Amino acid sequence: MTAWVAGSMSRRAWIEQIMGMPVSLHLRGPRAHGDPEVERIVAEVFAELRMVDALFSTYRADSEIMMLNRGELALSGCDRLVQEVADLCADATERADGYFSAQLPAPDAGAEAVAGAGRRWFDPSGLVKGWAVERAAARLAAIDGYDHYLSAGGDIAAHVDDPASPAWNVGICDPLDSTRVLATLPVRCGGVATSGSAARGAHIVNPRTGRPAGSDLLAVTVTGPSLMWADVYATAAFARGADALAWLTSLDRTEALVVTADGTHRSTPGFGRHDRVAPNT
Repeated sequence: MTAWVAGSMSRRAWIEQIMGMPVSLHLRGPRAHGDPEVERIVAEVFAELRMVDALFSTYRADSEIMMLNRGELALSGCDRLVQEVADLCADATERADGYFSAQLPAPDAGAEAVAGAGRRWFDPSGLVKGWAVERAAARLAAIDGYDHYLSAGGDIAAHVDDPASPAWNVGICDPLDSTRVLATLPVRCGGVATSGSAARGAHIVNPRTGRPAGSDLLAVTVTGPSLMWADVYATAAFARGADALAWLTSLDRTEALVVTADGTHRSTPGFGRHDRVAPNT
């Protein structure tokens, strides 16, 4: 489906369903409509995301991740991208002090896995989406003079090419009321990722315990120069719980907003610049 966006600049938006979620791509530039080069690169962006889904989906029996988890394929025999992601996940585990891991209790492993003794499987979902969107968005840099914004399930990679162009405005929803915006975050270059329980319930696991993350938080939004690391840090912070904001504040070039169980929202010192966050943060 293609949507046309009115405005003073030439703008265009595309939406496709990939990885079980809507993926939207927005361009601003001199020839957003009808340029064959734009059409070709946009097609490559969506094709790359479909390829990543085919490799990494834990919902597709024929993905390499599921073949790896069933013991039908060794990591050394996987696509190089799977090996790259495995290395990145190991790095992420170290950076997040063990609050991020791709080695998680298998869905059918029962109580033993939760206790640390049962079967675990390789599930890099907490890193792959941000990594994939960031990789795919990099293709858009080949279109000179264009601003781009690529969003998959709320994880966003954005870039503004012209210093005179306005930033992309990213709205951060209240996890208790999806019709309410807690913050409007202008992004010129970098990524924004949100982790929480509002949309999918208690799906984030605390790797240190093997159990679903506690009920201290409702959502964590992280922004920084890399969408992949924003995604990892948001997931790890949600797993950490009560001390998430203190940990996020210690990270370099990273800003964040945390919503606690009672709906209170607090942010790192830099997040609220230029009235980006509501006054009660």
